[in-house]
Amino acid sequence: MIRELSVVRRSVPLARPWGPDVPCNHVLLVTLTLDDGRTGTGISWTPRVGAHAIEALLAHDVRDAVIGLPAHPGVVWDELSARLGEAGRSGIVPLAMAGVDLALWDLVCGERSLAEVLGPRRAAVPVYGSGVNLHYSLDELTAQAARWAAAGHPAVKIKVGRPSLAEDVARVAAVREVVGPGTALMIDANQRWDLYRARTALRALERFDPYWIEEPLPADDVAAHAELRRSIGTPIAVGENVATAHGFRDLLTAGACDVVQPNVVRVGGITPFLRIADLARVFDVPVHPHLLTELSGQLALALHHPAMVELVEDASLTDLGLLAGPPPVEIAGAELRATGTPTRWAR
Repeated sequence: MIRELSVVRRSVPLARPWGPDVPCNHVLLVTLTLDDGRTGTGISWTPRVGAHAIEALLAHDVRDAVIGLPAHPGVVWDELSARLGEAGRSGIVPLAMAGVDLALWDLVCGERSLAEVLGPRRAAVPVYGSGVNLHYSLDELTAQAARWAAAGHPAVKIKVGRPSLAEDVARVAAVREVVGPGTALMIDANQRWDLYRARTALRALERFDPYWIEEPLPADDVAAHAELRRSIGTPIAVGENVATAHGFRDLLTAGACDVVQPNVVRVGGITPFLRIADLARVFDVPVHPHLLTELSGQLALALHHPAMVELVEDASLTDLGLLAGPPPVEIAGAELRATGTPTRWAR
């Protein structure tokens, strides 16, 4: 049974800020202690807002709810979901639940890696270069793309959604020239467009053969995504800001996407991530986990459909100093493999 929950909040500087207002990531380390003295640790994470609220939710309502529960990820997740639903089904609620769920999976894994416990379906997965780079100058952006090309990444991703469509066209054209026609090029609008602007932008950008357009519209506008998908040739990827299995169900049943990208923390942990992956499998839609490379990589190794793993430049969990000891994955060239090492969080 769970005897205690403790939480520590940290702010971790980003070597490459994700914008003028995102110089760091806020991380919540959640530790569960069982009656037999064993401990498990997990994390929650938010780049910009909400860290203090997540900490307070964990220290009070979540702590009160989990003490006395069995250390079973599915049981605890369902109990917390029912208990905390009054405070919402997305936002800080699943972010707080993720810390608990990851701590419980840490206990399940013990001295084994998550990849080993889940059962890998493949030995390696490809890694794509990614950057939070909408604020970069054109020279900075092309220099980043050149680094990805030199590293041999089979795919790269850049941000779009500048105030002027002409700027987006120039930036995508420049990156396509740097990485060449043989590299998959994803573009990510981070919900900056409405339906009209998305259609207009993609008519201008489709000549650069984008592999997918990510979050072209507000994440919860299912009808607009479905309408956009019917009117463009570029595949649509969504999900980093979708927090519930019901949200993914609605996107999938509406035929609103070609790829789903659940973020293991934003959906509430490994337990709901696996449920969402099973749901996507029913619709024959691939899952490409969002961010958090060392966790996402282990999940990707176990997914039914082949997946790529996102590596944001200088922002992996290892780069941010969040791991203690050897990492659970290694990246050689543009491939990620599990090392067999359990995930250990730096306290």
